[in-house]
Amino acid sequence: MNIFKKLFGKKETPKEFTDEEYEKDYELKMSGLESVLGKSHNIVGHAIIPFDIGGAIDMYYFPNGVKGTGFATMELLKPDGTGPIPNRLGTYELVAFTKQEYVQDTIETHPFNQIERRMCGILTGLGFYSFEAKLEPLETCEMPQDEGEPNLCLIFLEYKPNGQEFKIGDRKHGLLLVMEVHRDEMEFARSNGTGKLLEKLKEKGFYPYSDLDRESVVK
Repeated sequence: MNIFKKLFGKKETPKEFTDEEYEKDYELKMSGLESVLGKSHNIVGHAIIPFDIGGAIDMYYFPNGVKGTGFATMELLKPDGTGPIPNRLGTYELVAFTKQEYVQDTIETHPFNQIERRMCGILTGLGFYSFEAKLEPLETCEMPQDEGEPNLCLIFLEYKPNGQEFKIGDRKHGLLLVMEVHRDEMEFARSNGTGKLLEKLKEKGFYPYSDLDRESVVK
């Protein structure tokens, strides 16, 4: 969890917005996310240190969409629609998925808690990085970890199930899906195109999940 701080540092001081602007934006953003991801859970994984001053993102859980649990960020887009460096989707929030069902369990070794903490680290690191670099759908990414640990292998995809657009009020934004994949899968995507890997992941029923307790689709 500390690697993204070393990589990306503290974010710049954001533009000031009133509490009322943030509250209205929150309500509209949540409505927009739920229209795509299904009803959210009433519990939020709040970070001890806020994202805006260099901490982790808050984790929002969506257990009522695809089977398993969806995760989404809600802190990249500001009330005026600015946020990450725009890609072809415009500005966006990040989403990820696990096949694990949401559980309220304080045991760290519970499978859901393990993937939730892993994805929190990934989404936090990418959240910081999205303000420094353009992250495009169908790109691959390696995320460094602590010394001695292998890089994480990620792919980015547009998330727009059944053509459902993510809107905040009248504004259209994007949802950038982050999927962790095996190294040989990432190398396959780099050689053959991420779209070809996506086809294989969908054929095996592994899309849109980041769980790696599975065999590679390119063996």
